Amino acid sequence: VEGRHLQEKANVTKTDPQDGYNLTKGNQGNIEVDYVPNTEPYWSSKMCPVNVHWHMGTEHYSLGEYDENGGGPQRSQDQPTAPDNQRVRPGYRCHHFDKNDRRFTTPYLWQHCINMQVGETYEVHWPHSAAGACGTFNQYQTPFYDGMFCNLDTETFSTLTEQDIANTVGVQAQIFTIVNDETFFYPDLIRGMIVDKEYGQDLAYYTGSTTGSTENGDICSQYTPITWQVDRK
Repeated sequence: VEGRHLQEKANVTKTDPQDGYNLTKGNQGNIEVDYVPNTEPYWSSKMCPVNVHWHMGTEHYSLGEYDENGGGPQRSQDQPTAPDNQRVRPGYRCHHFDKNDRRFTTPYLWQHCINMQVGETYEVHWPHSAAGACGTFNQYQTPFYDGMFCNLDTETFSTLTEQDIANTVGVQAQIFTIVNDETFFYPDLIRGMIVDKEYGQDLAYYTGSTTGSTENGDICSQYTPITWQVDRK
């Protein structure tokens, strides 16, 4: 059963590529994939962001950058719930946290990012699509799956190959440690990852799937194959 045609997430013996994990420079995976990722800037493929969301800790792994040796504030045994009322599964952390530096420990009064914590590591995702409602009031949608193909009729969708989808649907991912310091203020994280100086320069490219708390080692994502462009730093 091909991944993008799944109607149920049970009794699947074959699926398209799922989300990658170890993005460490030089690491070579052991699964052969039939599709190639889109390595160009998404805007050049007429793709626009259709959503922006974040995960506590990283879903990806980059040795020495964000891994099991990273640090941060003490995590409660009773993690806050995600918007869909599922328990949060904390991920890996960066190595920047310093408990003696007030920038990492001074609380911030959040107005929008519920349950976000100063000093913690977060992985921010920007799902993109060329078939989204780009440039309209409905461009950004929640859940983000709704925005992926909302500007594509069923007949046209049925003609797309898996490689067509990998070329025109993708996710940007970038990792941040939150500090309470206006020196690091950045005015716009809605339209995509930061590409400036060292930010957004060392990217890992691969074809995989969407991610989330509903997928794990036993349950696959049906939204595949899509391109991922992930900042290793």
